Amino acid sequence: MRTSTRGEVDPFIVMDVMEAARAAEAAGQHVIHMEVGQPGTPAPAAARAALAQAMEAGPLGYTVALGLPALRAGIANLYRQWYGVDISPERVVVTSGSSAAFQLAFLSLFDAGDRVAIGDPGYPSYRNILKALSLQPVRIETTAAARYQPTVADVASSADLAGLLVASPANPTGTMLDRTALGALIGAAHDRGIGFVSDEIYHGIDYGTRAVTALEISDEVYVINSFSKYFSMTGWRVGWMVVPEAHVRRIERLAQNLFICPSHAAQVVALAALECHDELAENVQTYARNRALLLEALPKAGFDRIAPPDGAFYIYGDVSGVTKDSRQLAAQILAEAGVAVTPGVDFDPARGHQGLRFSYAGRTEDMAEGAARLIAWGQARGT
Repeated sequence: MRTSTRGEVDPFIVMDVMEAARAAEAAGQHVIHMEVGQPGTPAPAAARAALAQAMEAGPLGYTVALGLPALRAGIANLYRQWYGVDISPERVVVTSGSSAAFQLAFLSLFDAGDRVAIGDPGYPSYRNILKALSLQPVRIETTAAARYQPTVADVASSADLAGLLVASPANPTGTMLDRTALGALIGAAHDRGIGFVSDEIYHGIDYGTRAVTALEISDEVYVINSFSKYFSMTGWRVGWMVVPEAHVRRIERLAQNLFICPSHAAQVVALAALECHDELAENVQTYARNRALLLEALPKAGFDRIAPPDGAFYIYGDVSGVTKDSRQLAAQILAEAGVAVTPGVDFDPARGHQGLRFSYAGRTEDMAEGAARLIAWGQARGT
């Protein structure tokens, strides 16, 4: 049977690492998971209780395509609470995870063949969704000096761009753009008529400095966020986007046809999670402790070329002094130390063979054990 070239996208290597870790556990090995980019905590307790109550109250059928009005209003209120930004709930679109939001954004903003710039290292699904939609990802090779974020000079040197996507805090690096840098990128995009998409799904997880939303700078942007990370709801698959007022109806038409609506049950949980501040703040404190553990341990294990993360729950290390094959090194660490980490080839096809991502989203006890194992492994290896 014939196939489409749009389906020829790269695999998500972290899933292969997860499978290798599962196989090791099935064989009796105790594995510390630093490969998985998801919280080790469940959705907030009060949010889970709200769903149980809703399930008893009646059927959870279709909602309107843009999401429950109460949830859209709650998200708009979040922007007032976190950033002092007033946005109309009408501009908020609830989606089936951030993955659906990216698809809707790309379909709304760009035509087949358009060139969209993304930073490397970066979340691999950006380029794969772009490719699947017959768009051209334009990879910007960011540098440690720029804290692995695109710069205005990078954008200026990229010809014929229709779009620019930035992430702050970023995956896999955890680095952020401050207001000046983010504003400069948005200004450069506006000056050239480039559609600007801001991935903000790790907002709420930061260490000392609050993340800046693109909506503090301009209304002529697409902002994408999710309940997966800060709200600890990865498997519930509910996210959101904020779009310019003039774009709401076009997004609504796309959402109606592609997704009908987000999960009603997940939206109920998300609405209640917006009020669970104390529990969620405790989760962030756990990430902060884990971050401190790894920042101290990784250099002792031989991984000293790292950019300390401003947010999220990742550390990205340049391991070119240790290996030229990060996939082989990750497999070796799993086999010899019992710690699963993600090779950088997922995030940077050109240079990722010399990078590793360490996720510290798990329990502090597990992260401490993983850190001790990495140090012992590194010392035994002589790194």
